Amino acid sequence: MAKTVIEEVREGRVSDEVKDVARREGVDEGKLARRIASGRAILIRNVKLPDKVSAVGLGLTTKVNVNIGTSSEVVSLEAELEKVRIANKWGDTLMDLSTGGDLDEIRRAIIRESKLPVGTVPTYQAFIDSFKKKGGGAYFTEDELFDMVERHLRDGVAFMTIHAAVTRELAIKALKGDRVIPIISRGGDMLIGWMLHNNAENPFYTRWDYVLELFREYDAAISIGDALRPGATADSHDEFHVAELIEASRLVKRARKAGVQVMVEGPGTCH
Repeated sequence: MAKTVIEEVREGRVSDEVKDVARREGVDEGKLARRIASGRAILIRNVKLPDKVSAVGLGLTTKVNVNIGTSSEVVSLEAELEKVRIANKWGDTLMDLSTGGDLDEIRRAIIRESKLPVGTVPTYQAFIDSFKKKGGGAYFTEDELFDMVERHLRDGVAFMTIHAAVTRELAIKALKGDRVIPIISRGGDMLIGWMLHNNAENPFYTRWDYVLELFREYDAAISIGDALRPGATADSHDEFHVAELIEASRLVKRARKAGVQVMVEGPGTCH
């Protein structure tokens, strides 16, 4: 099995890819390599599309991530591709958050048009496909969820939001707590709904090692989503928010040890 970028730099090998990123960022290539080795910086790309690369982390420039995507009300592939062309000019990474239309066709067209690494939230499609085929979003199986992750990776997706740090127990406590807004994360809400409906633990959490195997194969990056991020100032850094962040830190350590690049969505929110 080919070495991941983390494993290469840990062995003292600085690839042309790392050198190119260092030149673009204006940083010393050795310093960048050490930061990648420690997990304090990552390259965002899928090995299937090595020409679409961005980098985030310590000492690197602030990046613009462009969120686009269809909805259940508005589905226009041409409109999304026009957004991609604008993102190619002004952005650094691109995220397809589509929830309407043929999601496979839309994602693949976006990846073809994009000059940037593309990210997704595979739980969206698992939930939506389940609703269409089975009459309920929470009816997908664990295997169907992981098959969806692998499908996105095969298509060349470079990074994915994976809500792995929210456990069933924590979700229940948050829903029963005194939060102003219990849950604002769409992907997190879908996954929590699945856990409650099926009376089961978060499959991303219980099968984290398998998640790492999948991402290691494509040397893609995981963005650990924060399902319990605050939607109101009063909820910021409450016990549920902090508990998820602590669990995320444990998952980060396991990912780094496995040679998988990982970042954490962050302690705040975009709303």
